[in-house]
Amino acid sequence: MRTILKRPIALEGEVTLPGDKSISHRAAILNSLATGEPAHISNFCEGDDKKSIINCLRSIGLEINSHIGCEHSKEKECLLIKKSELHEPRNILDAGNSGTTIRLMTGVLAAQPFFSIISGDLSLRSRPMDRVIKPLTQMGAKILGRESNRLAPLSIDGGSLQGISYTMPIASAQVKSAIILASLSAQGKTTIIEPNPSRDHTERMAKFMGGDIQINENTIVITPSTLKTNNITVPGDISSASTWIVAAICHPNAKIKIKNIGLNPTRTGSIDILKAMGAKLTIENKRIENGEPVGDIIAESSNLTGTEISGEIIPKMIDEIPNIAVAACFSKGKTYIKDAGELRFKESDRIESMFQGLSNLGAEIKHEVDGLTINGTHKLNGGYCNSFGDHRIAMAMGVAGILSNSETTIGSSEAVEISYPNFWETLKSIQR
Repeated sequence: MRTILKRPIALEGEVTLPGDKSISHRAAILNSLATGEPAHISNFCEGDDKKSIINCLRSIGLEINSHIGCEHSKEKECLLIKKSELHEPRNILDAGNSGTTIRLMTGVLAAQPFFSIISGDLSLRSRPMDRVIKPLTQMGAKILGRESNRLAPLSIDGGSLQGISYTMPIASAQVKSAIILASLSAQGKTTIIEPNPSRDHTERMAKFMGGDIQINENTIVITPSTLKTNNITVPGDISSASTWIVAAICHPNAKIKIKNIGLNPTRTGSIDILKAMGAKLTIENKRIENGEPVGDIIAESSNLTGTEISGEIIPKMIDEIPNIAVAACFSKGKTYIKDAGELRFKESDRIESMFQGLSNLGAEIKHEVDGLTINGTHKLNGGYCNSFGDHRIAMAMGVAGILSNSETTIGSSEAVEISYPNFWETLKSIQR
């Protein structure tokens, strides 16, 4: 599928986003492991990743249904999760394109007294899994993968696990979460030491549901504990919100309000960076819901200045860097993105994908081993670029397209189906 875009005269309107993918996955998984009444989850994430996690959980014994007009939520639709005894899946579990699904489910399966196999699509089968295999193996799980235990499919022979002390070589919320999920039913305490803080949705939600988790700076201590089910309203996805923020601040005649966005401080690196670059951003209606900070963001046309982005802020904005790269094109001076080598192991090599896409549109951009250098010229010329099957690249290049001086064509634009099926329709709705 190809999508053709032209620069609008103005961007204006309100946007309500699909639920945050990270929080949605954790709400489903933690309620599946908890005891108590059936749990209602509203504003669950959309797209193919939703199907992946739900199908995996159903395959090991969970009853998950969609309800319209749920009494626990004002949303039109919510999920109802009924706990039952988990069992060995009859077939290979399919995580699709979802790294979150395969890594978090591996943590769940490692603690279960049965055998399972989990895999995914071609892209997912090329992404590194040794980083999650190593700590779970140390805990006592037997996990095998392709190419010397580096790649999926993964075979998992789970059961009785022992708590460990594990120092993570890189900051990864997915790996950390897999260890936490396994540790909740292990024998003895588990200690995780991170090099830098990563997104902490698992810790927050597990504590909200009664888990015994202690956090001291970069050290997390998990004591095995029983969770209690809880109804969850998932806030809007801040990674997707950054797409609309960049569109507004880079267009000369724009004002967009994004409602009910998750503002977890381990995820707001992109907001901090854009404000430092000069973005006009206002946050309203701040509140706490289910242990997570939530609010509305208003983004307006701005004059941006290039900056250097590196170090410990990178994990707080890793999924938003493609959008930041677009903003850098419309900034004064150079922007340096460093220490972001993890981008090469996402749904696509996002460093290479953004380099190729923005180069095709006329950007002055160089790619490094761990990042990008962009000289802002306040313009893109239009042209053809490909999403490489990556939803974040598709959305970032979509914004680049409506900011370009000439017509832009996005190849493989259907990639947005992974997390934001209505993205292109929403993009049309705010154009004036």
